[in-house]
Amino acid sequence: MFEGRSVIVVVPAYNEEKLIGTVVATMPAIVDRIIVVDDASTDGTAAALETMAGAGDPRLRVVRHAKNGGVGAAIVTGYKAALEDARDNALVVVMAGDAQMDPEDLPRLLAPLAAEESDYTKGNRLRSGEAWKIIPRHRYLGNAALSFATKIASGYWHVADSQSGYTAITRDALAMLQLDRLYPRYGFPNDLLVELNLYDFRVRDVPIRPVYNVGEVSGIRLPRVVPTLSWLLFKCYFWRIKEKYVIRDFHPLVFFLAMGLVLTVGGLLLGAWILYYRLTAGSLSPNTVIFDAFCLIMGMQMLFFAMWMDMEHNKGLK
Repeated sequence: MFEGRSVIVVVPAYNEEKLIGTVVATMPAIVDRIIVVDDASTDGTAAALETMAGAGDPRLRVVRHAKNGGVGAAIVTGYKAALEDARDNALVVVMAGDAQMDPEDLPRLLAPLAAEESDYTKGNRLRSGEAWKIIPRHRYLGNAALSFATKIASGYWHVADSQSGYTAITRDALAMLQLDRLYPRYGFPNDLLVELNLYDFRVRDVPIRPVYNVGEVSGIRLPRVVPTLSWLLFKCYFWRIKEKYVIRDFHPLVFFLAMGLVLTVGGLLLGAWILYYRLTAGSLSPNTVIFDAFCLIMGMQMLFFAMWMDMEHNKGLK
């Protein structure tokens, strides 16, 4: 229990035979329920979990996938199991099975939820001065780029470290989410933020300690993941705009966004044609170049206005 509220921890695990025991063994006493989702591991994870379950820890519940679905799918399974077990005021946490999430940070994630100051809290490893030294440089830079893209896609401009999976959510908020439509793999935390914004849930960043080199093996391949997540965030942004500002409650930023896209894309295409014509046929009227510059400037201004309106609309969701 934490301040009178039960705490359930969901642990997605895939091929974590070396560290899953550490994760369960170091779970703080404030945790009432531990739900480990074995995402069809091919190593000794299942055997390790069987041993722990046989040891008689009453808090432990193991759920197994027959087929690997990805970390997002494992978390969704854990969330559904948590909703079955949870009391009305329960808090549901996600901690990875690779021991990269410090249990001592858990009370800081739970405090804003217990105080009803937030609906969802997310660990942020980037606020610490240690992050630049501890996190591998390529992953730090990739994370920073995806975090910026996630700000735009989700509308939570105050949230950073979008790839951190150390999170906590209230049962009431979790019960409202459409879990089955969330992205099942590494883009899950990004997609979840978009879903949370749709319901105007309050999200808070909580500084946590970055943990690396404890024996974990990362399955993330940035050359493949970054393009995939970039495309996911592109789709999520326009889906959120449609759902939130067109279908549910019309907002004038839609006009600025639409005109901004038309003028910017049109200006870029016209600019490419001007360059091609200049290289192949010779000079053309200066008025054409001025008109193209006007389209690009106006288009960019309208896009920035739409972005600013989105920021203003969501600034209260902290």
